Amino acid sequence: MMDFIHKSISKEIESALKQAGNVVIITHINPDGDAIGSSLGLYHYLKSAGKAVHVITPNSYPAFLHWLPGNSEILEFNQAYAKAKKLISEADILFHLDFNDPGRMDAMKDHVSKNSKATKILIDHHPKPVAFNDIEISDIRASSTAELVFYLIKALNGKLLTDRTICECLFTGIMTDTGCFSFNSSLPSTYQAVASIMESGIDKDRIYNLVYNNFSEARMKLLGYGLDKKMKVINQYHTAFISLSEEELKKYNFNTGDSEGFVNFPLSIKGIRFSALFLEKKDHVKISFRSHGNFPVNEFSAKHFNGGGHLNAAGGESYHSLDDTIKMFISLLPEYNNWLM
Repeated sequence: MMDFIHKSISKEIESALKQAGNVVIITHINPDGDAIGSSLGLYHYLKSAGKAVHVITPNSYPAFLHWLPGNSEILEFNQAYAKAKKLISEADILFHLDFNDPGRMDAMKDHVSKNSKATKILIDHHPKPVAFNDIEISDIRASSTAELVFYLIKALNGKLLTDRTICECLFTGIMTDTGCFSFNSSLPSTYQAVASIMESGIDKDRIYNLVYNNFSEARMKLLGYGLDKKMKVINQYHTAFISLSEEELKKYNFNTGDSEGFVNFPLSIKGIRFSALFLEKKDHVKISFRSHGNFPVNEFSAKHFNGGGHLNAAGGESYHSLDDTIKMFISLLPEYNNWLM
């Protein structure tokens, strides 16, 4: 089993928790299944340990995660600014989950850095963490932040991993961040964690259905439109992409999370090794990247599109127009031809 949590670190966190009354868990902007699942898993663990704990997200997150136990207790910083600001100021510990750069907190960044004297604890699995925490659990070998939270709880009090509520949240985080175990999931430790989680009695089929079979009719039509009318295949570079304008998204009543998984579909085409999804927002273009094999989309995204992530799954953004962003993307492909062959 992987040694994700060094004993000295778990002891340090245990000591900090013993002295803490108020704990706040913070996610990155546009939180995904791993951010929400790991945060709520840790939230329920800390509540069971008698802590006053709150989860704060910078903004909203997909509706297909709203079923998770504890969802109603989550505060969105941009909707409950005064209360969230007070909680952060009064916190004894701030857990930063699923991000390793303070900029990913968006509007919360300045408030946390200027007005919080809390012990700051990072739990994350992305590469190249920025030094802004007092205690760090940072390991790119882990499938997800939810897997790291599992091993932290195991180190602190493994008995609580029989709690079905905690395990539902952690399973959701692991499942979504591995694309149902199709990437970021090659180590036995991931499956050992999942096997232990399953022993709590969770219904994995129910969780899968709530996450992946819980979309709107409009979302399905948008997916069909994207694949039929907006997918472009560049066979020369084993690349395909889908682009959707702000007007097209509006036509299909787009809601946060509706494009979940769209970027994976082009990778199903024979010979395609690199896929991208471009979504035009009001003031920027949101981009998702996926790849097969050893093409490092996290490095590609970080270098050209202000982003990052994992070897085969990353995100980025552009502040050029949608058309100019796509032109730039296509112009970069020859530079990476050796990777994509």
